[in-house]
Amino acid sequence: MSVVAIVPARLASKRFPRKVLANHTGRPLVQHVVDRVLDSNAVDRVVVAADHEEIREALQRFETEVVLTSPEHPNGTSRIAEAASLLGLGDHDVVVNVQGDEPEIDPGAVRSVVEALLRGDAPMATLGVRMDDCREAESPNVVKVVTTSDMRRALYFSRARIPLDRDGDAVERLSDARPIRHLGLYAYRRSFLPVYVGLAPTPLEQTEMLEQLRVLEHGYTISIAILDDPDAAGRAGIDTPEQYQAFLARWNAEQGA
Repeated sequence: MSVVAIVPARLASKRFPRKVLANHTGRPLVQHVVDRVLDSNAVDRVVVAADHEEIREALQRFETEVVLTSPEHPNGTSRIAEAASLLGLGDHDVVVNVQGDEPEIDPGAVRSVVEALLRGDAPMATLGVRMDDCREAESPNVVKVVTTSDMRRALYFSRARIPLDRDGDAVERLSDARPIRHLGLYAYRRSFLPVYVGLAPTPLEQTEMLEQLRVLEHGYTISIAILDDPDAAGRAGIDTPEQYQAFLARWNAEQGA
């Protein structure tokens, strides 16, 4: 068994076109992601799944492995599945899906999601972290997850606030009542990827616009690990030019520039 991280990268982006190739640090944004994943020491191989030859060309000088995938994919898992097929991975291999716009992902999070998958027999695993500021739970841009009582299996994901504190005092009385923010890092058993692609889209998936709900609605299990430190997964991904400029400022500060 090997652990392969696949980083989907596409040129199109509504709020920040061509962001994966933004290179004011001297390295394309997606290359920073590759570097962080390699720092985890949890994977045997990192491959960028690109939708354009230009991405492959930009990463050549870093000797980063790139596989070209179709530009027509409905979600990241579908692109990951095609890449895994093209790479000829074995059914017992583990595939980690790391978003191509998260240059500050914590390497420890990559280790955690692999460990969450391997501790049981679920076909898929992900991560969560309890929220210190519960006001964040009100945002539909922040995905929440509820779990089993042992916090080892996901029950549901939502853009709505879950759980809903009906009487307004549960969070104060019960530390485990705090909402859990879902972190969009996934690990899969290689054999499950073609199964996922073959599953029909589901009502809740389409309503919430959350691809992982397709897995639960079809009766499959998602293992989850809850991180203790709210900062354990690193900073969120880059969606806008302004966020990229903030990342650039932090990077320059770390380099002493």
